[in-house]
This record gives sequence, C-alpha cells and structure tokens, in this order.
Amino acid sequence: MPSETLTITDNRTGKSYEVPIQDETIRATDLRKIRVNPEDFGLMTYDPAFMNTAACKSTITFIDGDIGILNYRGYPIEQLAEQGSYLETAYLLWHGQLPTAAQLAAFTETINANLALPENFNRLFDGFGRDVHPMSLLMAGFAGLSSAYPDAKKVLDKECRTRQIYRGIAQAMTMGAWSYRHRKGLPMVAPRPDLSFAANFLYMLFEKVPDPRLARAVDVLFILHADHEQNCSTSTMRLVGSSQADPFSALSAAVAALYGPLHGGANEAVLKMLRQIGNVENIPSFIEKVKAGEGRLMGFGHRVYKNYDPRARIIKRTSEEVFEVTGKNPLLEVATELEKIALHDEYFIKRKLYPNVDFYSGVIYEALGFPTELFTVLFAIPRVSGWLSQWEELMCDEDQKIGRPRQIYLGEGKRDYVPVADRK
Repeated sequence: MPSETLTITDNRTGKSYEVPIQDETIRATDLRKIRVNPEDFGLMTYDPAFMNTAACKSTITFIDGDIGILNYRGYPIEQLAEQGSYLETAYLLWHGQLPTAAQLAAFTETINANLALPENFNRLFDGFGRDVHPMSLLMAGFAGLSSAYPDAKKVLDKECRTRQIYRGIAQAMTMGAWSYRHRKGLPMVAPRPDLSFAANFLYMLFEKVPDPRLARAVDVLFILHADHEQNCSTSTMRLVGSSQADPFSALSAAVAALYGPLHGGANEAVLKMLRQIGNVENIPSFIEKVKAGEGRLMGFGHRVYKNYDPRARIIKRTSEEVFEVTGKNPLLEVATELEKIALHDEYFIKRKLYPNVDFYSGVIYEALGFPTELFTVLFAIPRVSGWLSQWEELMCDEDQKIGRPRQIYLGEGKRDYVPVADRK
C-alpha cells in the first residue's frame, strides 16, 4: 500500500525530504526544513490571493466548483432552499444538525427576543446623513454593538459566545431594515414576533405584511447567501477573530470586505449591464463586444464554480414565483435570452463561464422594491449566520492561532542612515 507521504528533492542540494500528506494536503510549515544552509529560514509557498492554500479545517460548507455542488453541513443547497427555512438553515450552520420542531421553535423565539437594538442605538444612525450607503451604516452598527455589549469580549466563554451569536443573527436584520428607513427619512418599524424572519424583515422595511410568496422568495435568497466557505469576507471574519477580538468587531470587518464591488456588489453590476443592453435585439452585438475585450459579461463565471452555480438555478426558479405577484421585470427577458445565448456560445463554454448567484438576484431584488444600494445589505444579513458559525468553529479549533501571513521580502538590504544635510 502506498505511503501517505510526499517526497521532495531539492535540486539545489540533492537532499530529499519526506512530508506527510493528510486530507490531501501538506502542512506549509513542513517545508521549512527544506533549506540550503542551516541558518536559512526555510522554504515557503508563494500564493497571492490564497488560490491554493487552506487556512483552516472546517465542517460547515462543502463546495465542488467543477460539478456545481454546494452543501451546508452535508445537506444539498437545493433541498434546503426547497424544503427549509432561513432560521432552520442558520441553526444548521451553527449547530451542525437540523433542528427538531421544538428546537426550531425555541431558536426562533430567542431570535425574536433579540431583534430589538440596544437602547438609544438610533443616535448612532442619526449621526449619518440621509445619503449614506446602507453598508456604511451596517459597518458602523456592528462596531456600535461592540460597545453596547461589553460582555462580547469574553470570546473564550461558550455561554457568552452563544448570546452574541443570537444577537448578531437577529440584529443584523434589524439594522438592515433601519438603514433603509434612515435613508428614506422614515421612522423605525418595530418587529412583529408573529411573522417569519423574512416576512418580519419586509414588514420592517415597508410597514405592511408582505404577500407570503414574496416572503418565501426572500427566505430562499437568505438561505442561498447564508454561507459560502472561505471567501474574502469569511476569511476576514476568521482573521480578525483569530486575535480574539469580540465578534461584533469581526462582523464589522467582514461587512467591510463584503462591501467591495468584487465581492458583494456584483448583482448591482449585472443590473447595470442589463440596462445598458436595453432589449433582446441588442444582445448579439453586446456579446461580440465582450469577445473583443470591450466589455464584461457580468454575473457569469466564479472564482470557485467552473460549472453552473447551483444557487443560480434556484434563484431563476424563485424569480418566476416573484413575478407572479409583482409582474415581470422587463430586464428578465433580456437576462433570460442573454443566458441562453451565452450558454450555447463556444467562447463562453470554453472559458467555463456559467451564470452565478448574482445573475438573477438583482432582478428579483428590484422586483421586490429594494433600491440597488440595499442589495449588498441583503447579502450581508443572512451571511451573518455563516460568519458567526465560522467564528464559533474558529474559537473551538485548537490548531488556530492569531493569523499572521508571511511575505517574500524583495526590498533593499541593510543600509546606513545618512543625516538629512548629507543626502544627495
């Protein structure tokens, strides 16, 4: 039987080294023993953007991008979206198992009990102008919760961590609704414990009980966005959390990472592209421009998925239910035809460019009445459950230490200081 090791020969010295393989990986620190001289630091890997570096072991989310699989704790995303609810999914991500009916009822009750923000919290938002981006308010809001809940600093206390996770999942939704109301100059709407999580969110936004089909669509979108393995914002959550900062400070940093247009703002870019195309007749000329390098096909392709993003299929189905209530968004016809043409074009097939989660989500959000500046907040609210589940896993992982990536120094060697009068 072959040995679970890797033999590396250093052609500089002729020496060979045997490195253990575990879970299809080698430990980067095992490369340190490969050196030319005893005083050398040892070999490192150079991996910009962490394209092939595992920074943690996790049991939360599994992705196989080559064949288009996304599972939460082993459950296919398709089954959770079709049969489950967002709070059920949040419980699953955190605890590792689907809740019983009694557990889900207790979980929902505790979430509802934590929806209200701390006393006088409105003063924080009142310090911002009406034109501030909602993601800025969400970042500031989580930073504010860090001060409002000083017990959150006890990150090694499991009972204390549990309180913060309930607060984070619940109050992310409340702050998201508040950010919308603040921009509109409208008073905050108190939550209703008799409504589902998604229905409550829509009620707090628009001050009316939503059509159940629309509430269900938002719930599905929340499920799809709840976690996505070690992406930029999740890695940020873990990195900040590794310093044992409180979870609200780490959440503020994760929101900042998500705020970037390369991460959370892609669905807004899709809408902009669809509007530029205008109508179905303009699609062929637009595609030719993309092939010529004169534009980008937004909402296609993904860092992980080299196949059809499974979330995109679910969102496409969900859009049909939404448009039964709202009427069709005229951009949907453009999006559907654009997808159809691109999926049969050898140029895009060869490059493995398939629709991702952002391609249809913006069209749905717009139909639901959300302004484009709120789109990334809609991404962030459910992702808080994933971020906090990843943070809890980090806190319980004995392998983890404070994050501290290495660098390859290519700057000047040792130089002597020259007094300013003597410099030329």
